[in-house]
Amino acid sequence: MEILGVRIDNFTKIELLQKIKNFLDSDKQCKIFTPNPEMLVLAQQFSYFKEVLNRGDLNLCDGFGITLVSLGKIKRIPGSDFIWDLCKIAQENDKSIFLLGSGDEKVLSEGRKALNTKFAQLKIVGTDIGPKIRIVDGKIELSAEENNKLINKVNESGAEIIFVAFGQIKQEIWIEQFLPNLPKIKLAIGIGGALDYISGKVKRAPKFLRAVGLEWLWRLINEPKRIKRIFNATFKFIYYYFK
Repeated sequence: MEILGVRIDNFTKIELLQKIKNFLDSDKQCKIFTPNPEMLVLAQQFSYFKEVLNRGDLNLCDGFGITLVSLGKIKRIPGSDFIWDLCKIAQENDKSIFLLGSGDEKVLSEGRKALNTKFAQLKIVGTDIGPKIRIVDGKIELSAEENNKLINKVNESGAEIIFVAFGQIKQEIWIEQFLPNLPKIKLAIGIGGALDYISGKVKRAPKFLRAVGLEWLWRLINEPKRIKRIFNATFKFIYYYFK
């Protein structure tokens, strides 16, 4: 199903987990993106970003607004929750993981500890906060030297799955452009701020607020500086949809 010109996939949990296993068993490299309403708004402003999202092998709904405008046909699968399912599959299938991004060594360290506390046999073979990335006219700019060092580090780790936490647009475009340079990686997924939650740096909204689609209100109260992003994900998203 398409929402604002971006394909959103809709699978049951069982179907989704089977697709992940199939991805890991295949000979191709696969990209998983988790579009939310704010990302769909940005995709209206930047055509290249929309193209990148539509080239994802799996696009999971990560926003209550998408479920709402689809009249419940598309079920939300938050990336912050789905990461645990991926780690479970990785452990069961002996696949190694590289954690990339967040811009914070402590978040990476605490996130790694939390994942290994839950999955003691999970192989996390490397971490890196990633290069500095700028968004210019809907495309990314970064130091080629820094990025080449990162690519070498990921390749030397032998990781087969990479979690990329650069934030929206940056992570999806980075995956699109540089996954071919990571031949050992079978599966790349953009996870946004999931590591902030996993590490304990940011507290998630109570379950009842998440269930009724008011996680944005919780974030606004706790992080007022996000008001522009929340406005895009709520009012502007609805405006674009009905327009």
